Amino acid sequence: MMCSYFGKLVLRLVLSSGILTLTACTTLGPDYQEPKVDWLKEWQPSVYGATGNQPVQKKVDLRFWWKLFNDPALNKLIDVAREENLPLRIAGLRIFESQALLGIAGSSLYPQVQQASGALNYVNTRYHGGDAPPENQSFGSYQAGFNMAWELDFWGRFRRGIESADAAYLASVANQQDMQVLISAQVADVYYAYRTTQARIAIAKKNAEIQKRSYEITGQLFKNGETSELDLQQAKTQYLATLSTIPQLEITLTQTRNALAALLGRPPGKIPELAASRYKLPAVASSAIRKIPAYLLTRRPDIRAAAWQIAAQSAQIGIAEADYYPAITLLGTLGWSGNSLSGTPNTGNLVAGPALQWNIFDYGRIKNNVRLQDARLQQLIEQYQESVLQAAREVDDAAVSIEKTVEQQALSDAAVKSSERALDLANTRYREGYADFQRVLDAQRALFSQAEGQLLNQGNHIAAVISLYKSLGGGWIAMPAEQLIPQDVRETMQNRSNWGDLLTSPKSEIRKHPVETSQDE
Repeated sequence: MMCSYFGKLVLRLVLSSGILTLTACTTLGPDYQEPKVDWLKEWQPSVYGATGNQPVQKKVDLRFWWKLFNDPALNKLIDVAREENLPLRIAGLRIFESQALLGIAGSSLYPQVQQASGALNYVNTRYHGGDAPPENQSFGSYQAGFNMAWELDFWGRFRRGIESADAAYLASVANQQDMQVLISAQVADVYYAYRTTQARIAIAKKNAEIQKRSYEITGQLFKNGETSELDLQQAKTQYLATLSTIPQLEITLTQTRNALAALLGRPPGKIPELAASRYKLPAVASSAIRKIPAYLLTRRPDIRAAAWQIAAQSAQIGIAEADYYPAITLLGTLGWSGNSLSGTPNTGNLVAGPALQWNIFDYGRIKNNVRLQDARLQQLIEQYQESVLQAAREVDDAAVSIEKTVEQQALSDAAVKSSERALDLANTRYREGYADFQRVLDAQRALFSQAEGQLLNQGNHIAAVISLYKSLGGGWIAMPAEQLIPQDVRETMQNRSNWGDLLTSPKSEIRKHPVETSQDE
């Protein structure tokens, strides 16, 4: 067993020596390849073409898709969120963090050790005992030196490290853009949830007024002996039940406003942008679900971030494989030393030459580290596939919701008109004595229910439109450095540490690899 092992070791040494001669300055490991999603070539939302002759909206700029609502207050709120939202600010800071890491990786191409040293010492020596006469000796010693070590990048270890850090930097840019997508959609969602709740409160108050009038009429009729107490108590019950729904809606309204304030980076409280006295939910025209190009999904910022993470991990395999081979380092030392003793010479020395370091008995660790990095790479590839799959699901869900809420809206509108007419007829027949008061109560409940259902469906349709543009990755712009973090934060960081010009002009090259970055074509 031992002879066989050493035989393999010698063979490895011979082969590796040959490889060292033939393949010096190579780059180990696989080059990045963008994952392919074959099913995207033929995929379309399940409701494609289902809208028939519905009017088609003008092309919407995905970067500012919320402008299709034509709501100045919403536009203002999203602008504020882009400047003040704290999670978005943190995502911007991570870009600067990853750029610093990229700078660290880039420095590995230069001498890794550049160390100057020096010492100045006072030495006092005393001798005690023995036959020699006691004597004290005092002197000063001094020395200076400079050491350098430069590991040559024969196997591409450092180049792969820079490649990995570069991809991680670009992933941080994509993550910040994805945060823009999420914040834009969240602000729009919460804003229209607030407006919908406002409208629900208005409907409840309107119906409470209708029911209050019925309660007052039945009270007068009961007082005159023209109706029973049952009618009076039923009218009172329905009126109070409607009133009781308003406090809960007001709680929801306040909680929704506070959620919006948090998105804006503000403490809980009044939001001036919501101060419109009268507001009506926008009627968003139904767009025919046109053919959605498959590349739109792979251009979502979160999908791009996943692709860059694959690129970063792919380079880690080459870094791990470099441990199979010797590390060749150029070493150099320049030193000088002396002391204050008379008659003793000063000493200078220069040492230079190559050095080789090779973990020849560590084959199992290296081999399994390569396997480890490869397994992590495959996990990221599978996660990428899952991300694209979920993106397609989100698009399809949103498209279906848009279509079905349009269908439901037409039915809800008709139901509200019918319930209004039914209430008028019930009141007339009750006054004329052809129907009991229960018919009036039933008609009032139906009107309240249908009016609220109509409003909720409008809110659901708006939410579905928001979800569609979010699922397509819309709502982000390329931000310059001064927009990633506010001026006061940049000044604080610059005063605390030397950032040079990185806080005003960070690395801006966003390559169109592994995926396209434009979103408005």
